[in-house]
Amino acid sequence: MKKVSLFLVIFVLGVLAGCDSESSTSGSDAKETNEGQEITIWAWDPKFNIAAFDLAESYYQEDHPDFSINVTEISQQDSVQKMNTIFSSGGTQGLPNIVLIEDFRIRNFLEVFPEYFVPLTDYINVEDFMDYKIEVSSVDGEQYGMPFDSGVAGVYLRKSIIEESGLAIADFHDISWQTFNTLGMQVKEATGKPLFSIDMNDLAHLRMMMHSSGYWYTTEDGETPFIDGNPSLKQGFEDLKMMLESGVITTHNGWDQLLAGFNSGDVAGVLQGNWITPSVKSEDSHSGDWVVVPVPKQENIDRSVHATNLGGSSIYVLDIDGKEEALHYISEVFGKNIAFYEELVQTVGAIGSYIPAAEGEAYKVTDPFFDNQPIYQDFVTWATEIPSVNFGKNTYALEDIMNPVFLDYVNGADLAEGLKNAQAIAENQLN
Repeated sequence: MKKVSLFLVIFVLGVLAGCDSESSTSGSDAKETNEGQEITIWAWDPKFNIAAFDLAESYYQEDHPDFSINVTEISQQDSVQKMNTIFSSGGTQGLPNIVLIEDFRIRNFLEVFPEYFVPLTDYINVEDFMDYKIEVSSVDGEQYGMPFDSGVAGVYLRKSIIEESGLAIADFHDISWQTFNTLGMQVKEATGKPLFSIDMNDLAHLRMMMHSSGYWYTTEDGETPFIDGNPSLKQGFEDLKMMLESGVITTHNGWDQLLAGFNSGDVAGVLQGNWITPSVKSEDSHSGDWVVVPVPKQENIDRSVHATNLGGSSIYVLDIDGKEEALHYISEVFGKNIAFYEELVQTVGAIGSYIPAAEGEAYKVTDPFFDNQPIYQDFVTWATEIPSVNFGKNTYALEDIMNPVFLDYVNGADLAEGLKNAQAIAENQLN
């Protein structure tokens, strides 16, 4: 289990356009660029990723006033589908200059379609970024991704609901999932509210549990399926079923229901990556009533820690016309601009992976919305403890196999048999 050395940064995305040929990059001389060229970007979430792009544009325009970006709001699923279709055809028409890709998905693209991605090795100082972010976006010593948001996760809780049940926020620090369930049962009995909700067709919470323990669906090589005999995966399934049966967690269908649940107060909290912060803060009437606590650890896994991530993405430059501008832009803003990262955390609330930004005062400020908690500093602290995991290229293919096992188990099927069968299916389909 490899831990990230001092980490932090707010995640952001970038694109690039007209640049000055005299500007320097991290590690090499900048390539000549064309002033005034518009850069296209694919990204999702207007309150987080796209907002970060807009802010980055303003920073780059200080020295390049003719620079502009054209951001297409597109879901990650649609973006992946379109890229696969275009890449498979051997064409480039319709591709953006810059694309944001989730860390769980990038390995497949880099191994199957490496010719479409421009290496950033000469445009980034990898030592300035969190280890586990660098590992997921590099292949054979070549760096392809500009690390964006870290995805460091926390449990967001409504203070008033917790205290109504006779508990204190401090009770939720440094606990296991079993203890979390016990506390949640007290909250549910007193208030009628579950602690958070999950989507039964999305194993995101299982991923967070495994990542906190340094395990994944595969062995450390990122290729060999590790389902049957995986102690963290088995414990995660058991803990999720435990909390569903006790009523500590409920279910939602899709993103809109997730947001509605915690913004309306139907649930007492939400467990997500820090990118959920802007959505939590969108309900002004809750200001001062939210706090964030570390994720529980897996009680029966010795190496489990109170730190994990969910999602997280990096910026990639595609090998089409305009790549020089894109490379220069991301190296100048996302690769080294501390002021940009400080404003990003203050205005968007994004926590990323640029280590030098961790020293800034912006990350130490308290947030009145979160009961004056220094949540950004807390996220940074937790991020330094996140284990490095090799996601490999088959995370979602494996989840297609695992999700029916989880649903069957929740409905009474034998877990041991389900995991054994899933192991056989994975070995047959993916090896």
